[in-house]
Amino acid sequence: MQDQRRVVIDYVSPSINGGDFYIKRVVNEIVNIKAHMLADGHDVLGASILYKHENEKKWRENRIHLVINNEWEGSFYVEKQGFYTYKVEGWVDYALNWQHGIERKIADSQHVSTELLEGIAYINEVHEKASQNDQLYLDHLKNIFVDQNKYAEAIKEATSQRLHHIFFNHPQKILANTSKEYRVYVDRKKARFSTWYEFFPRSASQHQGVHGTFKDCERLLPRIVKMGFDTLYLPPIHPIGEVNRKGKNNTTTTAEGDVGSTWGVGSHHGGHKAIHPQLGSLDDFKSLIQKAKEQHIEIAMDYALQAAPDHPWVKEHPQWFKWRPDGTVQYAENPPKKYQDILPIYWETEDYKALWNACLDILLYWIDCGINIFRVDNPHTKPFYFWNWIISEVKAKHPDVIFLAEAFTAPKVMAQLAKQGYTQSYTYFTWRNNKHELTEYVEELTKSELREYMQPNFWPNTPDINPYHLQGSNESKHIQRYVLAATLSSSIGLYGPVYEYMRSDALMGREEYLNSEKFQITHYDWTIENKLIAVISKINHIRQQNEALQQTNNIKFCYVENSNLMAFYKWNGAKTNELLIIISLDAYNLQQGTVQLPLKELGIHAGHNIELTDLVTNSHYNWPSEWNFVELHPTLPFHIFKIHK
Repeated sequence: MQDQRRVVIDYVSPSINGGDFYIKRVVNEIVNIKAHMLADGHDVLGASILYKHENEKKWRENRIHLVINNEWEGSFYVEKQGFYTYKVEGWVDYALNWQHGIERKIADSQHVSTELLEGIAYINEVHEKASQNDQLYLDHLKNIFVDQNKYAEAIKEATSQRLHHIFFNHPQKILANTSKEYRVYVDRKKARFSTWYEFFPRSASQHQGVHGTFKDCERLLPRIVKMGFDTLYLPPIHPIGEVNRKGKNNTTTTAEGDVGSTWGVGSHHGGHKAIHPQLGSLDDFKSLIQKAKEQHIEIAMDYALQAAPDHPWVKEHPQWFKWRPDGTVQYAENPPKKYQDILPIYWETEDYKALWNACLDILLYWIDCGINIFRVDNPHTKPFYFWNWIISEVKAKHPDVIFLAEAFTAPKVMAQLAKQGYTQSYTYFTWRNNKHELTEYVEELTKSELREYMQPNFWPNTPDINPYHLQGSNESKHIQRYVLAATLSSSIGLYGPVYEYMRSDALMGREEYLNSEKFQITHYDWTIENKLIAVISKINHIRQQNEALQQTNNIKFCYVENSNLMAFYKWNGAKTNELLIIISLDAYNLQQGTVQLPLKELGIHAGHNIELTDLVTNSHYNWPSEWNFVELHPTLPFHIFKIHK
């Protein structure tokens, strides 16, 4: 079919898989758009971003501008939750093209009376769209364009900025072309900025040998608030299977009193909609949710789609499991790990629709109880399109719900889960330790396409992972790892009180805890106060007070003449909050170096004096040059500087 459009629109970004997946933002964030746009010849082009919220009928329009080499850039803000649609529009701007042509001819001393007459047609086109004051101005132009006695004034006004602005603001879009439509999903702010604390409710009791309850968890809420956490994540709270129950340290034989793994969900007490009877009642759980909310903490639940051998589903829906010829179900495995207490769900079952709906009902049940955050266990072992469906179903009715993917797996698998709808993702930060690998990984997360759809959540430790670099490590190493997580990523998490009490005894040669809480109740003295708790609390409150730490992507690494020192600059979108973070990666020795300020990003020149305030110690410094000396001791191996220019 013949097509008279002249403008070609190419390489619109951000777009994920050509628009197959949506990008992600949170309320009041900016979407920066780039596109290649060109036409035959040398005519002047005009271009816009057209965008609208899913509840709006009319498109809103923001003009975009040529940067260089047919590359155009612009932006728009997303103001409320839900989907926005956006596209790029381009056209030959004949009015501006006329003005550009007459400017060149006048500069070449050519007489342009005919061109002035041609300009009247463009003035007529824009006249009705212009303001009343501009209409009077345009009427005046039409008069002088035909009056030879006003030629000098006519050529001056024909090339004026005022006429340019009128043409620019009211374009005549003849044969306009538009790109395909793309989508951005806008979440609440917590999708971008959250500070998680994890502990096992059954270990919350004040008394040795006593199973913890939700009431014990309520008692600990002020401690969590004081430490600056806004999300309390609880491992599964459901009944624990009694068949093939695991013993202490993951043994396959149990002794009397062994409580099993909380991830072995389901018993004669119920399944995923039931609560472990020793934790308390449903009313107790709802009370915990409410008491947490009153203290500005959200409860995050674990969503583990697997079943213990005595889960009610096994008898009620045997078709949801894959049975072997001997009448058994192969237990879950992730070699070399074996999970004899867990039966994997058979996702290829012909009864998959009922299975999927049952999984959705679990989420809706707990959402009705007041839960809006779910940490999803092993999502990479369930079908991707299942997640796309279930997350879409939930978010359509409950847009505040946040899903964190616990998927320590192949990079492309983690990325695919984010594309399919996951709000946040666990990351490889847990294992990134030296300056090169930390810098390389953060650059990948913040400078590649991942920045558009994957929000990382940095955890120094988890109940599953006792990283080698923390095993037997000192206080300085624990401070270092927490400040790295808390300043590199806007969403972070901590498994406590194991972390702040520095309990890192490990199984020999394994990144697993000795006497892991996954398989037993642990008694803690929750009243302990120490330096590490004080530092964690201070860092978390600094995060709450500084927007530069409430996003992940605005980061610039700075050159430091020391491989044991890491420095980076972070800022908020308006650059009203700018920080310089310097961290020593040596937990045992004093480290010195010279830091190069990122002058271009700071918008200052060499020799411009800046003032720095250390937000931890409240010390003040003047840095008068591009290169500045720093020294960090293991007792406090970091600076978080607020920049005053």
